Amino acid sequence: MLAKRIAQFVESVEYSDLKQSVVSEVKRRILDSIGVMAGAYRDVTPRIVMREAMRFPTEGGSRLFGSGVRVAPDWASFANGVLVRYLDFNDTYLSREALHPSDTIPALIAVADDLGSSGKELMTSIVVAYEVTCWLADSLSLRDNGYDHVACIAFGTAAGASKLMGLETNEIVNAINLTGVAAAALRQTRAGELSMWKGCAAANAARHGVFATLLARGGVTGPSPIFEGEMGFIRVISRDFREVPLPLNDRGDFRLLKTHIKRWPVEYHSMSAVEAAIDLVRSEGINASEVSQIKVNTFSVSYRIIVKDPEKWNPKTRETADHSLPYIVARTLVDGDIWLESFDEERLREERVRELMRLMKVDVYPRYDELYPEAIPNSIEVVDRRGRTLSREVLYPKGHCSNPLSRDELTEKFKKLSIGVFGEELAEEVVKSVEGLENSPDVSELVDCLSFDRR
Repeated sequence: MLAKRIAQFVESVEYSDLKQSVVSEVKRRILDSIGVMAGAYRDVTPRIVMREAMRFPTEGGSRLFGSGVRVAPDWASFANGVLVRYLDFNDTYLSREALHPSDTIPALIAVADDLGSSGKELMTSIVVAYEVTCWLADSLSLRDNGYDHVACIAFGTAAGASKLMGLETNEIVNAINLTGVAAAALRQTRAGELSMWKGCAAANAARHGVFATLLARGGVTGPSPIFEGEMGFIRVISRDFREVPLPLNDRGDFRLLKTHIKRWPVEYHSMSAVEAAIDLVRSEGINASEVSQIKVNTFSVSYRIIVKDPEKWNPKTRETADHSLPYIVARTLVDGDIWLESFDEERLREERVRELMRLMKVDVYPRYDELYPEAIPNSIEVVDRRGRTLSREVLYPKGHCSNPLSRDELTEKFKKLSIGVFGEELAEEVVKSVEGLENSPDVSELVDCLSFDRR
């Protein structure tokens, strides 16, 4: 029974099992998540969610990022998760299903804050959550059946929360069962014109995983077997389940090491296209006003997610634009870079960007399908009005696990996103708190830093 095997894995992992490389990468993912949280702190959707969460304060519970108001752990998981996910700037895992495993991190920080868990306990739970989330992404594909990848986030969060709560095997099985019976989410979240919910769906899945685990801790049982049953997750939702090993191997390597950190705030499959466009502008001096033709080659998964919908060629919302390969390439060619302000409403309508999109053709290149998901291949060919043809191909964009961000590059991303919210002194304090997390007897020092509006 899969749920029992997951439970046995959850119980088996201890902090002492984590190699230094895994510990280091966990801390990098935590810092990256906090940075993108800070970058989204003043955006409309996170503010709405935070305002609603603060209507239900408690004396115990978990703190909301920013305000430090204590609410129930599931509410904190959702509200803090929206902050981390909203900019679509947190890390990525690519396999049969593409997803963002760090969507589990704000929920696990919420649970750890409620329990008073140590830094080591939090990091161990994150490794567990990543492993279960990414194992599911390796074993199944949901998008072609009309379901969203966030179901994997729900299961992974439940596994990590079970580890933090110290649940026993039968309790973890029930947490997984309770999670699975209501984990399915519709892929309509990412089809057509994208709404505010695009930045909320994964946070809701993590919230559900926490809620299910709290119920299991209290003694509530769930339908079993949730995966293999007659009306279970495999037969109804995933349909084509091909199980791979859990954990990744017996050498102490975890799937977290195979995840990628984003360098730019765009859907991950476009990351190499951004790098190619930037290089064309900076190395070749491409001037957007002189471009007469643009050809982009990409791969099938990228085309289905960020190209094929008519709305991707006429984005009207931030959520659609950062999932539009045509807009992302055109915007980068115009500005020579891309950042949060690239998706401001007035910039979405900018005529010179729209003109480049009209000059653009995007095709699937069969060789790129053979390289994905190990590589993230995109190439751009530009013809200018002087008759020059210039092209760039990128397979492993900066931040990919095969081309990782350096410590300084990750810190630069964090500070660029967070200093306007934290200030320089607190930003440095957050960095030090994360880097020394294994020495923290509880996570309150870190969460105190994240309650910056109370300072």
